[in-house]
Amino acid sequence: MPRRKPFLQNLLIVALTIASPLIFTHWTSPTPVFAADASDAQITRAVQHRLQGKNLKGITVMVQHGTAILSGQVSLYAYKLDAIKQAKKVGGVKDVRDNIAVGGPTIPDDVLQQKLLAKIQMDRVGYGQVFDAIAVQVRTGAVTLGGHALGPVAEQSAVTLTSFEPGVKAVTNEIRIDPVSPMDDGIRRRVYFAIYGYAALRRYDLVPWKPIRISVQNGRVTLYGIVDSQMDSQLAYTRAMTVPGIFQVTNNLVVGNPANKKK
Repeated sequence: MPRRKPFLQNLLIVALTIASPLIFTHWTSPTPVFAADASDAQITRAVQHRLQGKNLKGITVMVQHGTAILSGQVSLYAYKLDAIKQAKKVGGVKDVRDNIAVGGPTIPDDVLQQKLLAKIQMDRVGYGQVFDAIAVQVRTGAVTLGGHALGPVAEQSAVTLTSFEPGVKAVTNEIRIDPVSPMDDGIRRRVYFAIYGYAALRRYDLVPWKPIRISVQNGRVTLYGIVDSQMDSQLAYTRAMTVPGIFQVTNNLVVGNPANKKK
């Protein structure tokens, strides 16, 4: 007669046979379909909570697979930037898609350009603004900032001023930051004293929004700004040329209308 397997051994074999399909099913079951949607819904609520400020109330949020889609309208371009920044801070947000429109007044391009130029030219008076030469171009409310700035603080200050100006719909920053080195810093000081220390040109140092701008890049000097006459333009150029250690001087001074000091 064949030997009978012990009762406990038979019981163990039966138990494993029954349990094994359950174990297999447990480890291979797919993630529920609604899990991703639930996650997006949670992220949406978190982004909405971030955008509860009074300047961002016109923005709607939809999150799809971790991408936050922002729509609606704000009154200033700066608020649009803030909404994007706040959305990016939310955990789980992989990307931000910006569909936000900028409302506010519609201002003629030439008027808006003059307003921005005046604000940027008077910005940071007393902090070496004579070494900043920032240009402004406006097309259908979209502003492009160009030219040169002495350091990132002056650059970001111009961008911030522009972003908070009513009528600005978009901002493109193409400002180049001039290199800072002992050689260039020495040239800046010497050119400044050569031009503003000259009696016939000293008056340009008295009007904060109308200095002769001095931009220096690796020993090369460029003069920007508006002067009252061709003679003043030539004088400034000649004075800069007398400074030792300069490789090149480019004169981009423009002769304007002396009757209107703010232009």
